[in-house]
Amino acid sequence: MFLFESLQWYTVLMWFAVLGGLILLNEIARLSKAASLALFIVLPLILTIFVWPKTAGAGSSTGTWFHWVKVYSALAGCLGFLAIRHIDKVGKSGFAKFFPPAILAFNILEACIRDFEVWKMGAYGIVDGVFMFSGPWNVMNGIAGLINIITITGWVGIFVAKGKKKDMLWPDMLWFWVIAYDLWNFAYVYNCVGDHSFYAGAALLISCTIPAFFIKKGAWLQHRAQTLAFWMMFTMAFPTFVSTSRFAVESSHSAAALMTVSALALLSNVAVLVYMIWTAVTRKRNPYTGELFSHLKGFQKVAAEK
Repeated sequence: MFLFESLQWYTVLMWFAVLGGLILLNEIARLSKAASLALFIVLPLILTIFVWPKTAGAGSSTGTWFHWVKVYSALAGCLGFLAIRHIDKVGKSGFAKFFPPAILAFNILEACIRDFEVWKMGAYGIVDGVFMFSGPWNVMNGIAGLINIITITGWVGIFVAKGKKKDMLWPDMLWFWVIAYDLWNFAYVYNCVGDHSFYAGAALLISCTIPAFFIKKGAWLQHRAQTLAFWMMFTMAFPTFVSTSRFAVESSHSAAALMTVSALALLSNVAVLVYMIWTAVTRKRNPYTGELFSHLKGFQKVAAEK
């Protein structure tokens, strides 16, 4: 295959198992505040004390600064969103408007820094326990990620939906931004931890995109934070699953594949940036102080839940 080495029937089945498991865990976390507290506080504490120091130490494929920062930043996002959703004072405060875009931008920036870092390495071989192939694609995708941050709009319109699940909804975060993010993030994983990207790229990203499009629209960021946290906790505890287990799938390590996925990520994010600027100018709206896409049906369907 172009992106990956040959796939076996059992790796394909495992891909769907990972996808389904992440979607299921996300739905369990949505059920109640108690479920979320158990999954995002109690479980990580147990793993931090008893598991990760042994499984994610130096020399393992998840023993880098990036993996440790990523798991805790994902958990911080989950807990911040949980506070917004279930504590009325927090949900009605400025924190509810500022925190979601801030934690999202921080997570994207982490990955951009790593892409530039990998490019600077000039690597072709095993680095930090994974195969890395540095090249211009790292720079292209780092730029795509920075553009993705610039195109985060309309956070002033974030609100908590009525009902038992109290989802955090963001009407301005529509399908085109989500797709551009998915392409950028897949390219990041493919560039920097390519041999993990079959699961940590494709399955993980689709596990939050499906709920955002078909289960609870407008809650993409909540879905993303929760599925990312679950995946990071799992891979920190079982790093060999994506590296040396029977179910591991290696990247093709092809320069053409790396260039293609990064080019798609850059082009898609440039397109979203152009559309953002065009909408802001023609409709005379400020994307950072108001809601930019309120004229679109997708926005209106989510905003109707206020």
